[in-house]
Amino acid sequence: MAKINPIQLQKHLKGMTYPASKQDILTKAQENGGDEQIRSVLQALPEKQYTRPTDVTAAVKDIDNS
Repeated sequence: MAKINPIQLQKHLKGMTYPASKQDILTKAQENGGDEQIRSVLQALPEKQYTRPTDVTAAVKDIDNS
């Protein structure tokens, strides 16, 4: 899976209200123009509530490293 730049990731999540579910995050990324690569990585996130932006970044980093 391609690595995602954390700054680009947060750009696509601009305006996200936390806590947020995986589906909330996917929806916001799509609204903010997230491309297929971003959506693909976010689709692989665990189903849970994310309480802050750094939680999403850490989860994506875990996916990138697996």
